[in-house]
Parts: sequence; structure tokens; C-alpha cells
Amino acid sequence: MADSVREYGGGQFDDDRGTKVPPFIDVILVLLIIFMVAAPLVTAHVDLGLLAWTAKSTPRVGKPLYVTLNSDHTLRIDDSPVAREDLRAMIDRKAGGDKKTRVFVSADSRVDYGSLMEVVNLLCGAGYLKVTLVGLEQVAVLPAPASVP
Repeated sequence: MADSVREYGGGQFDDDRGTKVPPFIDVILVLLIIFMVAAPLVTAHVDLGLLAWTAKSTPRVGKPLYVTLNSDHTLRIDDSPVAREDLRAMIDRKAGGDKKTRVFVSADSRVDYGSLMEVVNLLCGAGYLKVTLVGLEQVAVLPAPASVP
């Protein structure tokens, strides 16, 4: 068998079958690249420490609608309570059918992320694509300068 294998163009050919046998280092390098690409995809959990919003507010254009998700998962449009199944009809009535109306969505801090996204998906499904999440605006606190002795 050792006599039938000869070096040819960076790889080895087996004379009996005419198939190419790749060099061992090429196989290892390909496997290394596969694992380097696949390893970051395996980690699905990312621990986030979200920061407070400190940017200045942008000026509002037109009159937006305010959708609020309370801690008991009830919805309000502006100051009117609305059932989830009536959200589409109520928002169409308040917006006058204008799908370009901005919709500001705010939620209680105790509401889970899935419930908030459900409301956003209901709004997008109704055709309102200008959806903005509203949070508390906080003033940035800069660290005190270090004293020089």
C-alpha cells in the first residue's frame, strides 16, 4: 500500500482507486474552522445589565397614540381601557385609519418581556409600524473628579 501512494499537487492519490486522500493537517484545519464558527452559536444565554436612558428626547411630530400595558396585563389607549381582542379596532378608530401614526408603547416594570412583545406584535399586525418603546428618562450622573493631592 505504501508503494501505491504517491505525492501529487499538495495531496496524495491512491493509484488503485484514483481517489484523493487529503493531508492530515488540512482535515484538522477545516475542523478547527468549523468549531470556531459553531462555538459562539452554542451560547444562547447572554446576561445583560441594561443601562438607563440618558439621551435627550427628540421633538415629537404629529399627535402620537399612547398604548400602556399595566402590571395586571390590561391595556389602555391614551386613557381609555381596551381589551386585547378590541385593540386593532380601537387603535384604527383613534388613529383615523392612518397607519403612519406613531404609537408609543409603555409598560409597567413588572410586566414580562413576552407580554410586551405580544402587544408590539399586535400593533405591527394591525399595520402600525412606527412603534416606539417609552421608558423613564433619567439624568446622567457623572462621576466626581478625583482630587489631586
